[in-house]
Amino acid sequence: MFGYIIRRVLLMIPTLIVISIISFVIIQLPPGDYLTSYAAQLSAQGDTIDAQGLKALEERYGLGQPIHVQYFKWVSGIILRGDWGQSMEWQKPVKDLIWERLALTILLSSVAILVSWFIAIPVGVYSATHQYSIPDYVLSVISFVGVGTPGFLLALIVMYLAMSQLNQSVGGLFSSEFLLAPWSLAKVVDMLKHLWIPVLIIALESTAGSIRTTRANLLDELNKPYVETARAKGLEEGKLIWKYPVRVALNPFFSTVGWSLASLISGQTLIAVVLSLQTTGPMMLRALMSQDMYLAGSFLLLLSSLTVIGTLVSDIILAWVDPRIRLRG
Repeated sequence: MFGYIIRRVLLMIPTLIVISIISFVIIQLPPGDYLTSYAAQLSAQGDTIDAQGLKALEERYGLGQPIHVQYFKWVSGIILRGDWGQSMEWQKPVKDLIWERLALTILLSSVAILVSWFIAIPVGVYSATHQYSIPDYVLSVISFVGVGTPGFLLALIVMYLAMSQLNQSVGGLFSSEFLLAPWSLAKVVDMLKHLWIPVLIIALESTAGSIRTTRANLLDELNKPYVETARAKGLEEGKLIWKYPVRVALNPFFSTVGWSLASLISGQTLIAVVLSLQTTGPMMLRALMSQDMYLAGSFLLLLSSLTVIGTLVSDIILAWVDPRIRLRG
């Protein structure tokens, strides 16, 4: 196991280098750059253009030089100085912008993932062990509807019902008076009052698919010889189900748990935009649309790194919970 982890870590380094190059090139593909658009916008509005400021940014990041020079300046800044670059739109360091919203994004996504699993696994197990019963048909219909309903559409429906029936706004994670206020107990309580709505919407989007996955995998395991052998030995049915076939049926959850690391950062971008959530998703989308290349590139590099690391974590967890899997050879 240790040798396998070392080999995977060594392979991650060139993988991340290639990903960072591709990400940086893709961001540079649209014609023009942010500085040109920013200067044109200021000129159209009649504002004074700070030529010295633009010149300083060009020299700092090599914006007037070939793309490979810009890439090496960006990467060397991250590795040697921890400098992720300057956001040209927000006029703030990229790492400060990301950290400002990262904690809220991780909190929201983590709670949503846990809620989804706590609902999907028991419901999927019940549906599989009561195959073709009325509750199974009802749960199947609900699951199919859930799979076919986009999360952002569900968010729009919830917002409409809250405004029309409850006369309450459900956008954002804070009330207006706490939006820019420093952290305090009152602000935390206000956040918890708003948190359940986006958590519910994000969780429901993934719960339906997880129910179908759990049900299908468990049905494949229930009639296998090792289950029949356990029954023949007189093992209690409930204990048998949860100890053996459920453990194997949950392999898809373990094999994809690493991908959840990236979703902790992206934070369901479309749902976050609809609900006006102060998470990293809308900021990443805005950075891509405005060609704020250092902010967008940092997001892409961060997401790619977490995906690669998460895949390794998933492989290790899967080998740990499923004794049939061996990482040698």
